[in-house]
Amino acid sequence: MIVLEGVCLAYGARPALRDVTLDVPEGELVLVVGPTGSGKTTFLRALADTDHARRAITAGRVTVDGADPRTCDQGTLSALVGWVAQDPTSGFGGGTVQEEVARHVQARPGDRHGGQRRVEETLDLLALAPLRDRAPADLSGGEQQRVAIAAALVAGPRILVLDEPTSALDPVAAEEVLATLHRLVHDVGVTVLVSEHRLERVVHHADAVLLVGDGVVSPLLGTADAMARSAIHPPLVELGRELGWDPLPLSVRDARRAARSLRDDLESPGHGGTNQALDTPTPAAERAVPGKGGAVVEVRGLGVRRGDTVALRGVDLALGVGEVVALLGRNGAGKSTLLHALLGDLAPTRGRVRLDPATEVALSAQDPARTVDPLALVNEVLAGADGCAEQSRAPQAGAAALFERLAPGVTHHQRVDALSQGQRMALALATVLARRAPLTLLDEPTRGLDYGAKARLVSMLRELAAAGSAVLVATHDVELAAEVADRVVVLAEGEVVADGPAVTVLLDSPAFAPQVAKVVSPAPFLTVSSLVAALPAR
Repeated sequence: MIVLEGVCLAYGARPALRDVTLDVPEGELVLVVGPTGSGKTTFLRALADTDHARRAITAGRVTVDGADPRTCDQGTLSALVGWVAQDPTSGFGGGTVQEEVARHVQARPGDRHGGQRRVEETLDLLALAPLRDRAPADLSGGEQQRVAIAAALVAGPRILVLDEPTSALDPVAAEEVLATLHRLVHDVGVTVLVSEHRLERVVHHADAVLLVGDGVVSPLLGTADAMARSAIHPPLVELGRELGWDPLPLSVRDARRAARSLRDDLESPGHGGTNQALDTPTPAAERAVPGKGGAVVEVRGLGVRRGDTVALRGVDLALGVGEVVALLGRNGAGKSTLLHALLGDLAPTRGRVRLDPATEVALSAQDPARTVDPLALVNEVLAGADGCAEQSRAPQAGAAALFERLAPGVTHHQRVDALSQGQRMALALATVLARRAPLTLLDEPTRGLDYGAKARLVSMLRELAAAGSAVLVATHDVELAAEVADRVVVLAEGEVVADGPAVTVLLDSPAFAPQVAKVVSPAPFLTVSSLVAALPAR
């Protein structure tokens, strides 16, 4: 179905991947795994975008369902390969869901109805028929992602290529999208290639894996084999490696089966059992007590309208000095609205935000382009951030040093838009964290970041909090919340529905529990490190 022989790819003048040789059969869901900036997007897009293929493929032979993406026109290639970019809304036009999907139908000889049947079948396949008359801009993130998939699928391709399809989605919406991909593979026979950093969401759906790194793409590997050798792996695999489980678990169900005796050990007296774990502060709890040292900001009865929509209603919230709070909730729950209300960009329609006018507030937005100029040079962005930030801080806290920690080895003498999506996010975060603002707000900061970069970000946020900042992180990344948050606040329909210690809020949540909590519940552990530390010496 997809054959590459000795293919070399470049991103602009920079070599990206070399000597890629592989054969992807029909009807497989293939997961593409690699570090931030390793060339995954360059590789995937070369299979679906004619212009990109002509620029990026510098050597070798490529056939996609029998066609060379460098020599056929885009219409022909789109009928063979559907492409879904990281931002599903980037390709949307105006009109309704039905009109958006119909816009991508290609006329076929003898089709008197202009592809209407294909539109209807695609809407049904992706459960979009009830939304046909809605505007895509008014849908949730998961619904928008399904519309993007429908638009790519309606032309009838046998191959679907997706670049981080769940990066902007809450856990429930992400599972909806992945269930859709699973159905396309198993029931329709579509071949799916998907790149994703949040492997905990997708690895159990994969039939095979391609590992990308150091300019090389591996042969097609079995999922378990790939996870056994990959430096990038989800918490379940890390737990299995730590405990010597063979085979390594790829799903929570597999891990719970392997952990039956482990759960017995955790519940037995003297072995880190449930009561003992609850009484022992987690590392996060030791770093800061909610409200310790006074509140940096207080919100009372906050209501905000955005157009005709009530985005926040009656929100009460206080953020303390040295506290890291994770803000969770489904797409559209009001998380970004709350951040912008704290920043002062959105005026309350009721209630108030109590914040000392002299308190600096720094925000890293979901889209890095809203924080850093895509057309600027990286070194210019970093120099500008360091010039604006406090001069008395330690040299290692400068924007350039923070960027090097988050994205090691990236050359600074290039434009921002030449970076990968994850590297752009790392740059935006570095410029914001370098300000060391007393109130730091991060909106989906792990989009595009691999597990290593996320771990480094966790360390940075802990350092920032230890220096006295209050940090509020709006995220769909429950594993990030488990690692860094002292406290978790959950929004639903603009209201606070939970607010408490991370272990209390996350532990028994069907939507927001991290993988470790699902495996060892009811024992109150959220991360691999905290669980392993509580086990008897092996």
